Amino acid sequence: MPERAPLRIAFTNIPRRLWAGGYNYQRNLFEVLNRYAPGAVTPVLFAGTADEPEEIAALAGIPAVEVVRSPVFDHAATGLARATGLARAIAFGLDGPAVAEFELRKIDMVFESARFFGWRLPFPAIAWFPDFQHRLLPHLFSRSAYWRRDLGFRVQIASGRHIMVSSASALGDLKRFYPGLSNGVSVVRFATEPPASLLSTNPSDVIASYGLPPGYFYLPNQFWRHKNHRIVVDALDLLKRRGLDVVVAASGNTQDSRDPDLFETTMRQVRSRGLDANFRHLGMIPLDHVYALLRASIALINPSECEGWSTTVEEAKSFGVPMILSDIDVHREQTEGRARYFGIHDAETLAEQMAQLAQAAGPATTRNLLPNLEQRVEAFVADFIRLTQDVMASAAR
Repeated sequence: MPERAPLRIAFTNIPRRLWAGGYNYQRNLFEVLNRYAPGAVTPVLFAGTADEPEEIAALAGIPAVEVVRSPVFDHAATGLARATGLARAIAFGLDGPAVAEFELRKIDMVFESARFFGWRLPFPAIAWFPDFQHRLLPHLFSRSAYWRRDLGFRVQIASGRHIMVSSASALGDLKRFYPGLSNGVSVVRFATEPPASLLSTNPSDVIASYGLPPGYFYLPNQFWRHKNHRIVVDALDLLKRRGLDVVVAASGNTQDSRDPDLFETTMRQVRSRGLDANFRHLGMIPLDHVYALLRASIALINPSECEGWSTTVEEAKSFGVPMILSDIDVHREQTEGRARYFGIHDAETLAEQMAQLAQAAGPATTRNLLPNLEQRVEAFVADFIRLTQDVMASAAR
């Protein structure tokens, strides 16, 4: 019996500067598919001609990944391009230029992430809904941004897409905000296993290069309003007033198109409270530095008001890094109660938890991947492969 050819799935590139979690999600997905299900899937990544060469090269270096550079996908992750593509897909039922590229590359299936290719798309498709932030936190969106995002979800639902969510919490939101949908829906909880190449950097060297003390907390979230950095600043202020100097190292993109002044106004608060030495923002840093700082930190802090399935939490779980997390449903689900939690407006509890961990911290240590990680990653890969097989089988009927 001849071997089944790999399923050729089209993915569109997610620039790390626009959404680090999305970029890391796809990179990890490609890595673990190759590691645990070789020959099952060929990810075909469609990227714009101006997308960051180093980021694309990192993805292209993963075995089985094919990369297609085309002006059709230039700035595909920007709001304007999404709006234009969405309008074309709705008006004509098809994003013709993108579909032509898919046909040329003999695609079997399309993975839609923040981009709709039309209700007449001639391929089976999975629509990934990472979260429902616009419905949970509508005050963070302009009217046009809210409706553009909501319309994108609604046309994907109306087009019969099979929907993938990353948590039971997101599944509950989907059913609550879009009642009566008859689409196939799958919960695929992802797990991360960073490649050895990203773990070879010496954490001590990285810590020294950024001028950090041996003991620090790590906050690797992009500087978006819903990521809630300000509560961490408030907690640091409380600790300093009590005579406890604690350092938080933060990294990630500082641009939020919905609130362009957010980073600078937050840093003014840091300076006015005398917290320059306590809240250190490192900017966008290389991924190997992210992992180095995570592995050697006292704990990960994620104060976010909304998550689909947090990449940073998943990465901390991979190494057994202690976690202090905002008390939202998905964080409870993702950690199964094995973390410290604080209310999204409760700086007092966050400060207390930071103080407890900082005072109990022993000598600096670098954590390695946990031995039970393989089981979680294998389950993620199996769930994803099963989803693609189910969608292909459904399309063939």
